[in-house]
Amino acid sequence: MSKILEDEKDILEIVEKTNLKHIAIIMDGNRRWAKEKGLPSAVGHKKGVDALKKTVYACDDFGIKYLTVYAFSTENWNRKPEEVDFLMNLLGTTIKNELKELHENGVVISFLGDLTKLSPKLQEILYHAIDVTKDNKGVHLQIAFNYGARDEIVTAAKNIAQKVKNGELDIDSIDEEIFSQELYTKNSPDPDLLIRTGGEIRVSNYLLWQIAYSEILIVDEFWPEFDRTFLANSVRKFYSRNRRWGK
Repeated sequence: MSKILEDEKDILEIVEKTNLKHIAIIMDGNRRWAKEKGLPSAVGHKKGVDALKKTVYACDDFGIKYLTVYAFSTENWNRKPEEVDFLMNLLGTTIKNELKELHENGVVISFLGDLTKLSPKLQEILYHAIDVTKDNKGVHLQIAFNYGARDEIVTAAKNIAQKVKNGELDIDSIDEEIFSQELYTKNSPDPDLLIRTGGEIRVSNYLLWQIAYSEILIVDEFWPEFDRTFLANSVRKFYSRNRRWGK
């Protein structure tokens, strides 16, 4: 982990004062970053991995316990086959290459989404990472891969309907808490802050249930440019918001 710098000490205070536990990020702009620099999109995606690594360790240093990132949506299957194949290989290679270091630094790795659509080889890599890091005590890195919020909500509704049909659940007992327990994020608190890089102003089918009262921050910088300083500034902007939860 990195040493907390003098000008970062306010971040630790903000996290404690606001009880900031969970940041979710839509990591947008890898391809646009590469295009601006006249580079292949693959270079942008690889630089995006570097940005994620920096952000994971910064979250741990700042005391932020949960980081959830949007890596591959259910709609991303519509991209060119060669790019889809590259992203699949990039995830597998990254997890294999980085697992030892992440584990040694106490990171807990999990995945949100329908992993059954991935190749058996990639599934094996992902589930191995989950198993190796499950007892760690550091930041929880949740990677949304083959994830779509509408699909998640429909699946949760089907699961609840099946339980009612089987007599395991009374329909009148269904509430927000029971519904939340059927979501991929059942083991984490809802995000306090949602950050989207790349300047686009939309949530792109990401954590629709969970971000009901999240503060939303749009930054113009592309994801490969995101680093520890950008994260610190995002936390400061979060602190300037007045969260009322409808009150």
